[in-house]
Formats: sequence, structure tokens, C-alpha cells
Amino acid sequence: MTMPESQRQQQLPESAKARLQAGGGEFFTSDLSVNEFVLTTQAGFEPLGLVMGTCIYHIGMQQGRWNVSQELPFLTQALYNARELAMSRMESEAAALNADGVIGVEVRSASYAMSSDVIEFVAVGTAVRADGTNIQPGALKTPQGRPFTSHLSGQDFWTLFQHGWAPRALVMGTCVYHVAHMSFRQVLQNLGANTELGIYTQAVYDAREISMARMQYEGQQVGANGVVGVSVTEDDWIWGEHAIEFFAMGTAVARFKSDAAPVTPTMTMPLTG
Repeated sequence: MTMPESQRQQQLPESAKARLQAGGGEFFTSDLSVNEFVLTTQAGFEPLGLVMGTCIYHIGMQQGRWNVSQELPFLTQALYNARELAMSRMESEAAALNADGVIGVEVRSASYAMSSDVIEFVAVGTAVRADGTNIQPGALKTPQGRPFTSHLSGQDFWTLFQHGWAPRALVMGTCVYHVAHMSFRQVLQNLGANTELGIYTQAVYDAREISMARMQYEGQQVGANGVVGVSVTEDDWIWGEHAIEFFAMGTAVARFKSDAAPVTPTMTMPLTG
């Protein structure tokens, strides 16, 4: 379900261009904490600016058989496209700063009173560039020359590099699934009993597995050795109690040198925040 590369290269609005051009030089903005900022620079990267992308998407409708547990692919694709558009616009802002990557990426959603079937996805992170200390600028960009993305914190980013690993991409998998309704007979059989609801268990199990498998596939496509910081969340959005989205997200990572040894931080403040 990965978006074609031609669609990932988004044209920036004039307001975004003006903000990015106003920065640059020795001035930057960042959503990194103080500790994250210091450790990012110790890892050999300089922050360039706060970058973001947004997409407001109208979610259509899809009918499913009420007594059959099944994926709703039309809705799955809608949510995947909306998140990918937000991510690709954030990447385009980072590319405009000639960044090597974006760290601390957060992908969040919002709904508006204008319509119950309209959802906004926002991707925000800090664009960074290698300073040549530990790795050469441009070495971590994707084969297409795009900045890498990662939802890891500044502390985790630093730790990753000290042990010879580097982020490849923020990878995602999603699945909107309809959980079958129980028949009247099944409801009566379970009435007053302590028993597992096998239909529900199997449905949500399958849906989570689909979202995880898609995230794993994305990681394999970028040549990663694994995915760290994985989270799997659920949301029923506007569809009601028997349709739910399972969303898996993590940072795909790969080894970039074999002789790396852990390094003790030079800062004395607690590594939190």
C-alpha cells in the first residue's frame, strides 16, 4: 500500500515556503526537548527546522455484511492515503531544507464540527542534517534521495547511533475491519455465562495481524533489519461499534557499521523529557 514516489513529492504552499526561507542559516526551530536537542547534536546531526504536513480527508462509506467479519478495504485505503499525504508533505518541507531526515515524528488526527466524516492527519517532526562527524551528509537518505523519517525521540536516536544502527523510515500498517454481529441464538447462548466471544476474538486478532503484517512489509521494502518502537492502536472513528481501525507504526532500522561501541553521554543532566 506504499504511495508511489511520484506522489510523495508534494508542492509546498507559499506560506510553508516563506516560513522555511525565513529560517535557515544559524536559526532553527524544533520540537525537541533540551536533552533531545543536545543528544541529537552529539550523535552528529544539526537541527534545521520544524517541518510538518497536513491532509484533511473526506472518508466515504462502505457496506459490509452484518454477520461476516471482514476488512473494509475502501476505508482502509482512505485512512492510509490521508496519513501518507501528510507524511509526504512533511518530507517535502524537510527536502526543501536539504535535510537528511526527520526525527521525533508525530502523526496525529483531528476531527472538526464541519462534518463527522472529515478527518485531518498532521505529521510533525524536526528536520536534521548530518554534520560529517559520524556519518557523511546524505548517507542516510532513501534511494530516491528523500529524507529518512523516524518517530524515535532524541535520546533513542542518539542511542541507536552509538550502537551502530540508523533509522530507515517511519513505517505504518492499517486495517479497517468489520466485526460480525452475533446472531440472536448466539446472544441467547451466551446470556448470563462467563465465556469467550470467539467471533469477536478472532476478528480483532485477524485485524491486528493484518495491520502488523503491512507495517512489517513496509520495513522490508526499505531494506531494514527490523522495526523498533512499535505501537498498535485502535479507533472506531465514525463507523460505530462493529467497525474499527487497527493502526501499527514503528521506525524501521538497519545497521550502518559493525564496529560501533557504546559511548557515555558527556552531559550530566537527566536524560528525560
